[in-house]
Amino acid sequence: YWGTELKEKVLAREGCLVVRPDSGDPATTALKVLEILGDKLGKAKNAKGYYELDPHVRVIWGDGIDYASLCEILAHLKAHAWSADNLAFGSGGGLLQKLNRDTQKCAFKCSAAVVDGQLRDVFKDPVTDKGKVSKKGRLALVKDGPSFTTLTQLAEPHPQDCLVEVFRDGHLLLDYTFADIRDRAALPPLDTLPLVEPSASSNPSPPLPPKDAARSQLEVRCCLFSPAASRA
Repeated sequence: YWGTELKEKVLAREGCLVVRPDSGDPATTALKVLEILGDKLGKAKNAKGYYELDPHVRVIWGDGIDYASLCEILAHLKAHAWSADNLAFGSGGGLLQKLNRDTQKCAFKCSAAVVDGQLRDVFKDPVTDKGKVSKKGRLALVKDGPSFTTLTQLAEPHPQDCLVEVFRDGHLLLDYTFADIRDRAALPPLDTLPLVEPSASSNPSPPLPPKDAARSQLEVRCCLFSPAASRA
């Protein structure tokens, strides 16, 4: 729509439309987006011979960005005569250990909306990454033996739904305290965790004084959930 029905509005407005592509190979997708926008909204070569989009439109890329992928994108654009001035980049976990929501395939997304009294499915289905297809419709999380199952596209609320409504129309329905969250996130007793036991041939360490023992237990708890431990 940006380059057809809304083209005149985009080019006439005082400001810049920033297009954010998502998913797919960053280098090839970024180039394709620039080519489409250039064909639809206009482009021109700058003094160095590289294409720049009409100043009313630019692109931001924030999916999978780290130092290496950023360099690959810019090199690919340069090889096809596109200026780096067309893009801005955003990076979060890629600046650190790259442990983010994609590590566990976790995201918060709208799945349903009521429009004029009718329930509509809302979902994401990227052409270039089917692994990011989101669940659609009214959802319910129900017990399935020892685990849970998500039910989708329900016409009515499920009586055994384990999900709890927290927000509605900007209003907070449940106000959890910090103590509530700490209790929910509490670690199980250390003797129930699969810690590595010392081998029989190793020299056992002498027993620790009570204060040092408590500190050692705390250090073990921290190590179990540190970024370095999760990478290992």
